[in-house]
Amino acid sequence: MLSERAKELIPKARIFTVESIKDKYPENAIAIFQQADDDGEYLTDNDLQKIQENIPELVTNLNRVKLLRDKAAEIVDQARKEVLIKFPQITQSGGGLYPPIRAEACWRDFWHFLRCISYGVAGKITNFTSEEGLKNMELLYQELKVPLPAMIIGLENLKIYSLAEFSTSETEEIATYFDHLIIQMKQFATSS
Repeated sequence: MLSERAKELIPKARIFTVESIKDKYPENAIAIFQQADDDGEYLTDNDLQKIQENIPELVTNLNRVKLLRDKAAEIVDQARKEVLIKFPQITQSGGGLYPPIRAEACWRDFWHFLRCISYGVAGKITNFTSEEGLKNMELLYQELKVPLPAMIIGLENLKIYSLAEFSTSETEEIATYFDHLIIQMKQFATSS
């Protein structure tokens, strides 16, 4: 059962923001990013095509996002396995991701982390996070007693397994989007 506080924080705990691109890209392209985030979905092929029509210079990044989206389930599953190896008791009685509904919420967060990172990649938005949204996420994680070390390990493994899908020449640029969110999440751990 979620507390009233958690129920209040969930809709406010949003990672992504379009603030840094409002003056950079056409409104109709920004609206595509915003709608996908509002729906909690990855960018569709149709979304990617519309963004490319409005901002042709993003074609390389949009292709990268399609790969991330299409491999999301596999990448999240690999990151989950790494968390379970590093924290073998975490899903057992007394562990930070017990009962199973807590573990499922964690794996779902991994999927959403990768989704929000993919928006950053798509729009070349290195600073894609919402300061207010992350503060609410930190409060939510504190309220729910989310095991932050496990979440950070999961996020680091999302990066490892995502980058494995790309050529060496691409990984440095793509890594910056993951690093941005990892740094933000590590600040949760030190402030809570």
